[in-house]
Amino acid sequence: MARAIRIHENGGPEVLQLEEVETGRPAAGEVLIEHRAIGLNFIEVYQRTGLYPTEKPFTPGSEAAGVVLEAGEGVEGLRPGDRVAYCVNGGGGYADKRLIAADRLVRVPEGISDEQAAGMMLKGMTAWYLLRRTYKVKAGDTILCHAAAGGVGLILGQWAKHLGATVIGTAGSAEKVDLARAHGFDHVIEYTKEDFTTAVRDLTEGRMCDVVYDSVGMDTFPGSLDCLRPLGMFVSFGQSSGVVPPFSINLLAQKGSLFATRPTLFSYIAAREDLEQAAEDLFAVVKAGAVKIVINQRYALAETGRAHEDLEARRTAGTTVIIP
Repeated sequence: MARAIRIHENGGPEVLQLEEVETGRPAAGEVLIEHRAIGLNFIEVYQRTGLYPTEKPFTPGSEAAGVVLEAGEGVEGLRPGDRVAYCVNGGGGYADKRLIAADRLVRVPEGISDEQAAGMMLKGMTAWYLLRRTYKVKAGDTILCHAAAGGVGLILGQWAKHLGATVIGTAGSAEKVDLARAHGFDHVIEYTKEDFTTAVRDLTEGRMCDVVYDSVGMDTFPGSLDCLRPLGMFVSFGQSSGVVPPFSINLLAQKGSLFATRPTLFSYIAAREDLEQAAEDLFAVVKAGAVKIVINQRYALAETGRAHEDLEARRTAGTTVIIP
């Protein structure tokens, strides 16, 4: 048996119920793992509310780290006691134990803690695909990242600075501004006090940005487009304030022949070789000290509802983990 958070109907944090569930033994190609730490992400809020539909009952949870308890038939390279981590699209992470396909697991190297691994898989590999695949950031680029003090933002800021970019961010409070500045951002705009588009224009002396990474959505659109130079790229990878409203594609032409994309991590790591590359690159920059993974909040599994409340109310900053 395992303890798991289950959703039987969409709604507020109160629908997150802690229950006992049967795990069973691993089938061919599967592994039974015991979680040591679980990452908290906004995608799980979308699943809980129904913005991202799921079959019920449903256990959220996209990233976690733990140890192998048992491997099913045909699983090679993993044995009981191995430290592993994962990031998946189908949920299942809010539990103390679970079954999972072995080809979705990566080994956690020495020097990276279970909490760090759990808190960096989804957020860190998101930063990886944004910076290395969707728009390949290089030295001399100027980038804008909204929600700079969020879990992805703090990783992306450090990584982008390591790549030689000028990194601009937005944040909603003085405390979050300071946090982002301590994590690679050259400039952080407190958007509750000044217009971020005007601030970007002033900071860049009118040159604007090569790319905008936007996980906020409705509240930052179309201002994000106005932060781009001609031929710049708008990357919408989330909608914490609501979805981006429909717009005419001609708007991109009017604002300077802009590019726009709505990527998701799971398209970028669907192939095993891409998952391995993402994890290898991420672990490398963390072990080198170029990107630091700091756990800012911890909740017990039974406190998952409160964790969601704090996340939605923007009372959290950076990386949050749930401890089974």
